Amino acid sequence: MDVYASLVDAVGGTPLVRLNRVTGALTAPVFAKLEYVNPGGSVKDRAAVAMVDAAEEAGLLRPGGTVVEGTSGNTGAGLAMVAAQRGYRCVFAIPDKSSGEKIALLRAYGAEVVVCPSGVPREHPDHVHETAARIAAETPGAWHADQYDNPANPLAHYRGTGPEIWRQTEGRVTHLVAGVGTGGTITGTGEYLKEVSDGRVTVVGADPEASVYSGGDGRPYFVESIGHFVHPETVEDLWPSSYHPPVVDRFETIPDRESLLTARRLAREEGLLAGGSAGTAVAAALRIAAGLGPDDLVVVLLPDSGRNYLSKVHDDGWLRRWGFLDSDGALPSVGDARITAVGPHVRPTDTVEESLATARKAGLLDGDTVLVTTVALRPDRPVMAPEVIGAVSAERLRAAVESGTARGGDPVASHAAPALPLVGRGESAAAALAALEEQAAEAAVVLLDGKVHGVVGRSALRTAMG
Repeated sequence: MDVYASLVDAVGGTPLVRLNRVTGALTAPVFAKLEYVNPGGSVKDRAAVAMVDAAEEAGLLRPGGTVVEGTSGNTGAGLAMVAAQRGYRCVFAIPDKSSGEKIALLRAYGAEVVVCPSGVPREHPDHVHETAARIAAETPGAWHADQYDNPANPLAHYRGTGPEIWRQTEGRVTHLVAGVGTGGTITGTGEYLKEVSDGRVTVVGADPEASVYSGGDGRPYFVESIGHFVHPETVEDLWPSSYHPPVVDRFETIPDRESLLTARRLAREEGLLAGGSAGTAVAAALRIAAGLGPDDLVVVLLPDSGRNYLSKVHDDGWLRRWGFLDSDGALPSVGDARITAVGPHVRPTDTVEESLATARKAGLLDGDTVLVTTVALRPDRPVMAPEVIGAVSAERLRAAVESGTARGGDPVASHAAPALPLVGRGESAAAALAALEEQAAEAAVVLLDGKVHGVVGRSALRTAMG
């Protein structure tokens, strides 16, 4: 058994395990690099150690200093582990969409955690990265890790992850599949493998279908720690310098449902308890392997553990609430009820007059609910659940204009009520009805794969329940 002088010396050297059941009849071998067995629980341990080492060598982080970072959780855990071992204080800004397990983990290491709203543009002072930069600037002796633009991030993988894969496969690897978050992992690992193989290794980015990296429109998605979301009010879309796009030969874009359910398959068919981004990567790897043969060898990186997502990816109730898991048939579901078409969607800045015109054009002027969203709408794409910020009845909006309580030039958001409750299509009708009663609402928005699917009322749910 290996013996280490300190915990950080145990980072890296993660195993490569062949996938046997999820691959089915595929002839190309697919091996998973289990990065979640790192001491801090993720691939980000590698970058954390490398960034702290570089900061110490450069004199940017001194004894008694404070480590500050904006993180979705995993880099924070790696940095917190190193900070605890070396005696640094640490403060992390983390988005509110990160799992509760990640926040609890950071606090367990003794870190101070500042939870930030995820639905704000990049330039907003409460954005994760702006918050971290401000804390670092205001804290004496603080060092901002800045994983997105820190060259030590990809360098850690060029020096560590890449050589490990090459050695473990005895140079037989032909394809590397990994997600792109900060871009450090795929950049450093991919650059090394391309260099050592004289360009024979193909590097594939696994990306949420909405992510801008692979050409998506940047709308919200449900897989954490991967891809690139762009708030519609962001002034300038800045990509991390840790990510070198030329390294990636191609992308495989994976819908949320496929990512989440693949992660669950890994646990139930391979015994590998991994997170949602690992599901994205494995789903992409299986697609790639389908076009290959026995002489090829695919390596896919599993970034973190499913223990970080027991309340999300691996929880049936959470998946059903957001429409990612179908009913098991034991009880009547929301999908058994009469679901009506949702009314037209309008932006919060649209005027009352424009909103009524939208409803009139859709032929839904009387009684139907208009959902107010945060985004510029396109007719060729669905609206994601996090984009809905309010609701207003077109009928009531017209009545308000006629009574003089609303003017045609008013922004519709000023006359909107809070958003309707959200229920998943696969959720039990009884649970959905209980949610409506708890919130004193007459109807709820029905979700399918995290997208707005329709509207269901109390009476329809009662009918479905018999």
